[in-house]
Amino acid sequence: YGTAVLNAAQIAVEEINALGGPVQLELITQDDTNDAETAVNAYNNLMDQGMQILLGTVTTQPALAVVPYTYDERVFTLTPSGSGDDVIEGNDNTYQVCFTDSNQGSRSAQYINEHFDDAKIAIIYKNDDPYSQGIRDTFAAEAKTRGMDVVYEGTFDSSSQTDFNVQLTGAQSAGADLLFLPIYYTPASVILTQANAMGYAPTFFGVDGMDGILTADGFDASLAEGVYLLTPFSADAQDEATQNFVNEYKERHNGETPNQFADAYDAVYILYEAIKASGVTPDMSNEEICDGLIQAMGDLSVAGLTSAGSEMTWDDNGAVSKDPAAVIIKDGTYVTP
Repeated sequence: YGTAVLNAAQIAVEEINALGGPVQLELITQDDTNDAETAVNAYNNLMDQGMQILLGTVTTQPALAVVPYTYDERVFTLTPSGSGDDVIEGNDNTYQVCFTDSNQGSRSAQYINEHFDDAKIAIIYKNDDPYSQGIRDTFAAEAKTRGMDVVYEGTFDSSSQTDFNVQLTGAQSAGADLLFLPIYYTPASVILTQANAMGYAPTFFGVDGMDGILTADGFDASLAEGVYLLTPFSADAQDEATQNFVNEYKERHNGETPNQFADAYDAVYILYEAIKASGVTPDMSNEEICDGLIQAMGDLSVAGLTSAGSEMTWDDNGAVSKDPAAVIIKDGTYVTP
């Protein structure tokens, strides 16, 4: 995930700097290894290097460790992909480019309700992961409101994410023909492998954490054929901006197709537009920059690669408003259904 974020952000930074305008950006990075303590150390290292704006963190748990520091030290923070609702809660300097977990859950239920008639739904989620639990909770609430038929729920935790036969048997026995997986791609790859081995073939529907399953270590990517993802980015979109980005990314990274972490590309351009709108300059203090960018975000609207053609705006809490998009895996790539 972090590598994809870095790759996408670097392209945007170089494009902006090539414009030759008064806004020039320098990207400095640290790997937080998806660990809270490491993330705080990484943050401190970046501050020692003169960081003025934080484009991070990549995931929710490190973000929850870091945002108290960015709040106290008034460092404007824009996370491309840290989706937890509590990342921005109470932090007036923190904004998201990705959907919040609650938004993903409710929008997934909406999409399934509108595109899969009379689906019998099973849910398997990770009960010790705020990301997975949060999406599950809002999905279940929206599904109940819409009268959707959730016939089974199964859970797992970090100590039990290598064997899903009990959960899959439960879902199959309940007659589930659609399996909703608000989880990351590593356990999802195990679920798809074990479901195939037992001859269970429901429609699999995941969220942005499943992006990356096609390159999961040791996974037969053919088993992901037909998997749906609610994701803000589709590399096969035919608009010029998306295709330019995809072609540049592939050229730089051995033909690799970019994934939903194109959020980071959009994040850099959001910062660029906010910097221009606010008039902040690099000689200002972090607090002055932060105050200026907060004020600019209230009126900002940016059309990006990850907004399905709509303009992104932000509410007073820092949550993004944009249209979701769903993709399906066909012939080893993501395509628009």
